[in-house]
Amino acid sequence: MLSRNGGFSRLALSALAIGLLMGCSSGGDKAATGSPSGTTTTSSDPKPAGGGTRPQPTAPVVTASGDSIKVGIVASLSGDNKPWGDDSYEGAKLAVKEINDKGGIQGKKIELIVQDDASTAQGAKTAADKLLSQGVLTIIGEVSSSCTIQIANSAFEKNVPVVAIGATKTDLTDIGANVFRVCYSDAFQGPVMAKFAYEELGLRNVALMTDNKQAYSQGLSASFKTSFESLGGKIVDEQKYDTGQTQFGGQLTELKSKNPDGIFMSGYFTEVGPIAQQARAAGINAKFLGGDGWDSEKLLDSGGTAIVGGFFCNHYNNKESRPIVKEFLTKWGKAHNGQAPTTTMGALGYDAAALALDAISRAAKLDSGAIIKALDSTTNFHGVSGDITLQGQNGTPLKQALVVEVRPRSEGFQVFRKAYSPDQVK
Repeated sequence: MLSRNGGFSRLALSALAIGLLMGCSSGGDKAATGSPSGTTTTSSDPKPAGGGTRPQPTAPVVTASGDSIKVGIVASLSGDNKPWGDDSYEGAKLAVKEINDKGGIQGKKIELIVQDDASTAQGAKTAADKLLSQGVLTIIGEVSSSCTIQIANSAFEKNVPVVAIGATKTDLTDIGANVFRVCYSDAFQGPVMAKFAYEELGLRNVALMTDNKQAYSQGLSASFKTSFESLGGKIVDEQKYDTGQTQFGGQLTELKSKNPDGIFMSGYFTEVGPIAQQARAAGINAKFLGGDGWDSEKLLDSGGTAIVGGFFCNHYNNKESRPIVKEFLTKWGKAHNGQAPTTTMGALGYDAAALALDAISRAAKLDSGAIIKALDSTTNFHGVSGDITLQGQNGTPLKQALVVEVRPRSEGFQVFRKAYSPDQVK
């Protein structure tokens, strides 16, 4: 889910195109190359997605006590989203270890407390409530927007900040002024894929496949639809399914009758793979496109050759040449037998934890209210996934997005195709 902020020079983009057509790292496989570095910019209209101002939490602040500073993380350590949860947690642990190895913050070590949400929204609420009952000053997580909504609601009631890792639902941060993220939102991701579909692939008649149980999927489909139509394209059909569904014959029969030249599948890799297989078996030859929810090599396990040649939006690439990326991968490799993160959530989990710890170190006091203020004043934080500015952004940084092509494992799973900065997508 993300990359740089701001605009990029044509020279940088040209260099990227030349240097990055090799593949992205996923697990131990040879991989694609990543995006160029960019600059942090601020939005000219940082209003919440829903309009107005973000509500301020009013509960008493939570203050650090004892010899440690408690930071919580909610991650999908079991269930369908486990690849993201594992990488998120490992990334966060790496950031915490770095701070603790330097002596902690104000003489206090960081105590990272993890709760598994089992990849469910109800599990996320239970996990967040447990962490809040333990007196954490900040919660990191989640990747799933549906899970993060529950975490954010619980944390708002306790006046505790949340730093989401990969939750892209556009209006997520409107829940409260305590909610932040290190990734772009679907308000950017949808238009990026619409622009790529219309201008780069020449698609004009696209159908949507939307997960009716995922807030992420619903929002991303809507964002893509609005942008694609504004470019002159036509949405010929939208079929809906439920998380966990395995057979899509009815939806695909309806969709095939509309003869789309592209299908935008806004759900997670868990369902996208089977949809692709069954679509090809049904004789549908349309181009497949999607969002960052495709980001796991497990997509190839369920999608096989049918999903190869599809395109999706992503945040980061292990093969980038920026020094901060190389340093991160070196540190990650030392902790994981020389292996790289298998998903972008390793870098985003690291960034979310590092950003939270940076805010704690800058806070006027070691309490949750002061940390919220410090997060909201963040400018030009140098993350592995790109520079992050939250000041004036209502919780969502401006980031670059990458479009990658799905390739076989032997070619690195993800191969970079195009980068988009916010000023390129209106």
